[in-house]
Amino acid sequence: MKKTATRFAATIVLAAAACSANAETITMASTTSTEQSGLFSHLLPAFKQASGIDVKVVAVGTGQAIDMAKRGDADVLFVHDAQSEEKFVAEGFAARRFPVMYNDFVLVGPKSDPAAVKGTDIAAALKKIGAGNAAFVSRGDKSGTDAAERRLWAQAGVADAGQPVPNDRKGAGYKECGCGMGPALNIAASSNAYVLADRGTWLSFKNRADLALLVEGDKRLFNQYGVMVVSPAKFPQLNSAGAQKFVDWVISPAGQSTIASYKIGGEQLFFPNAAQ
Repeated sequence: MKKTATRFAATIVLAAAACSANAETITMASTTSTEQSGLFSHLLPAFKQASGIDVKVVAVGTGQAIDMAKRGDADVLFVHDAQSEEKFVAEGFAARRFPVMYNDFVLVGPKSDPAAVKGTDIAAALKKIGAGNAAFVSRGDKSGTDAAERRLWAQAGVADAGQPVPNDRKGAGYKECGCGMGPALNIAASSNAYVLADRGTWLSFKNRADLALLVEGDKRLFNQYGVMVVSPAKFPQLNSAGAQKFVDWVISPAGQSTIASYKIGGEQLFFPNAAQ
């Protein structure tokens, strides 16, 4: 009787393992902000429950994520640099870009605010930082945040449009780390530096030390996210059907509601806007 029960239990375990091994999977190239903010830990289990599909996330800067998709190494792309995303579609790497959600960027820095930037004007803040020796940590990793930062320096008249490297007008304290949002915040925290961050990662960041949110609310800090199925015409080996299921779900009322329900300390991190 015991042998029979043992065999039965072993059969159940093997069957479960076989089902797990045969589970459908898609690979998503995405940004560090969606991963490090904790959003995907909240969102993807809900998608798995709705679809039965596992999602393997490769979280890198937006530029790297787009490059990965252009090589055919991802089924779906979930990033936040609209200009690069539109170019990705125009070049035939996706049929369409879908807006999913938004939040905003914030300027974080030492509570003592040595450059006196606190307020709602990001251009004025960057001009003050660029005019002095205040420490500033730039991601410098071709991410969506890095692209937004370069645009903001240019709009402030502190650097040339699209300038990928620091120049003298950005101030002696300007340093690029070539790293993700979490590490950039850690460097800023340990060196009393200013840093541009997405609000989601900032709210989930635990190692704040003497950092505080200093500039927010400027319309130029708007941060839109988009999602795309990587082209099956270019890469027929991809799981485009599974990727389309994810896109359909994340822009559906169920997916949008799941995004809206993700909060830290009662504060919503991302705001769905697929229907707009």
